[in-house]
Amino acid sequence: MPGQKPYLNQADAQKILAAANAHADKNNWAVSIAVVDDGGHLLGFTRRDGCPTISTYIAQEKAKASALGRRESKIYEDIINGGRQSFMNATPVLSGTLEGGVNIVVDGHTIGAVGVSGVKSTEDAEIAKAGIAAL
Repeated sequence: MPGQKPYLNQADAQKILAAANAHADKNNWAVSIAVVDDGGHLLGFTRRDGCPTISTYIAQEKAKASALGRRESKIYEDIINGGRQSFMNATPVLSGTLEGGVNIVVDGHTIGAVGVSGVKSTEDAEIAKAGIAAL
């Protein structure tokens, strides 16, 4: 019999978006927030008023990189900043190699990720973690 693993459903994605959006609102941060499944496919998205349009793309790419890599996107940024610039060409799939993508782990499985863009990278990650904490 095939094993079962937890997964991210639409209700989870909406709960994450609401909590992340509330955290951004509390701090008056204009950001884009993306929630993806474990394959990097978009489940939910919001762009707050005043957020630069480029952030819509960046947030989704951060989430995708985090989900597919099964780790925070900051790890990739650290690898590149540590001198391994060739990593930027490792795969065209991982273009969101900036801090702000956080994978969602349940029972040891990455079931998705949240990507945020629009403020400082550390604040992007803070918003993503606030959303995940709602689960």
